[in-house]
Amino acid sequence: MKTFVAALLVSLAAAPALAADSSSVTYPEGYRSWDHVKSMVINKGHPLFDAVGGIHSTYGNPTAMQGYKANNQFPDGSVIVFDLFEAVDQDNTVSEGSRKAVVVMAKDSKKYRDTNGWGYQVFDPRTKKATIDAKAAADCHACHVQVKDQDYVFSVWRP
Repeated sequence: MKTFVAALLVSLAAAPALAADSSSVTYPEGYRSWDHVKSMVINKGHPLFDAVGGIHSTYGNPTAMQGYKANNQFPDGSVIVFDLFEAVDQDNTVSEGSRKAVVVMAKDSKKYRDTNGWGYQVFDPRTKKATIDAKAAADCHACHVQVKDQDYVFSVWRP
């Protein structure tokens, strides 16, 4: 998990040159109309707060939802989006602030063979430009290996 945090911090701070594998993950237009998988808030005090603190909403395209419903066994064509917002805590409520990043996993067992079928990318929320290179994408996968029994996906759908 620490590797992912480091990769995400680096990717959000600077946009390095992109390698072919990481740049092939495209921005998921319309993802907020996909099925909502889960939400979560990471508050101050959590070890990941500096990197990914805030409100997370996870969405799956229709193909990814087939995978969630099959106990996290995702077919090619699955796309999962981790939408990250600042958490605004005001008047005893927490709401979405500015979007911090759009993080995407895309399943293609041939294209992303070296990362067990998954491509990873982080997009700048304002420009929709990809911000991580192949090394950072590999670092993402290195963290996801800890959930290989769930097809490398941390989130689990709850009907």
